[in-house]
Amino acid sequence: MATIQRTTQKVFYYARNVIRDVAPQAIFRRRLAGRLEQARLSDEAVRQRLNDYNKLHDTFSPSPDAVRIDSLPSTRSMYYYDLKEFARYFDAGLRLDLEFGDVIEVPKVPSFVKDRPIRADNDNAVLMKFNKFRHFYMPVDTVAFADKLPAVVWRGDLNNPLRTRFLDAVRDLPFCDAGSHKPNAPAKYSKPFLSIAQHLRYRYIVSLEGNDVATNLKWIMNSNSLCLMPPPTYETWFRESQLEANVHYVPLDPDFADLAEKISYFERHPAAAERIVLAANAHCRKFSNQRDEQAISLLVLYKYFVLSGQLEPYPELWRFIGG
Repeated sequence: MATIQRTTQKVFYYARNVIRDVAPQAIFRRRLAGRLEQARLSDEAVRQRLNDYNKLHDTFSPSPDAVRIDSLPSTRSMYYYDLKEFARYFDAGLRLDLEFGDVIEVPKVPSFVKDRPIRADNDNAVLMKFNKFRHFYMPVDTVAFADKLPAVVWRGDLNNPLRTRFLDAVRDLPFCDAGSHKPNAPAKYSKPFLSIAQHLRYRYIVSLEGNDVATNLKWIMNSNSLCLMPPPTYETWFRESQLEANVHYVPLDPDFADLAEKISYFERHPAAAERIVLAANAHCRKFSNQRDEQAISLLVLYKYFVLSGQLEPYPELWRFIGG
């Protein structure tokens, strides 16, 4: 259920992007050289993230299905606007392959995606910060860990066997408030809807992957609550593959039989829980520098267009990218 503040933010998101779309696009293209020069002066962390999101090394040719920048599909409007925000700085005739929506396999050709499986051979999945209005909503949490309810909470759609297995495992645990708020959920799993603010009243919040990544992971890790989850199998711009068990989150066994033991431990050792919360918060802060976020987004696109033979590299910038 959207709050007035969230609805206002959504209206502003669309208004800002519509204005960008109707403005003369040549204005943005004239700014590209300056933006790339600024990006070249970024630090090592920016370079590492760029080459993590875009792991491509070899030259390639866009597929016959590649689309021009001025013909990007707009059916998924937030994906369209998130890509166009940075693609508009490049020549309108440049072509790219892309897959909007939840991606569970690595594309056969280098393509821009929101997410990809965490595995060694996922280079063709080039990550962009897609659907960021939904996935990178990280509200401020003002309630200290010690002041929260000493209990576990989870809500979500039962779109993954993992989630049903979790609910079966915790059904009889008195300290767990877990279930699905969806109308189609079986009665034994049904629970009332909880807002993010209501989730944040709890000390422990479980994050479970659904169709791909868990949408709630970012706002949990940005909060003062402790995140518990099985190790992630998909990653996005949030770099889930870089999260360390017992450093950024508390790992759970596939059968969730260890949940009660883990909660008991952290209730007896709250300082250990708070150390993990602080590390999770620090990971989230890496995505709060808008200058870096914009530089990386442009560089991910630039590297793709150079390797696809559509742009000649600027020598100094290319040296920065290559390290």
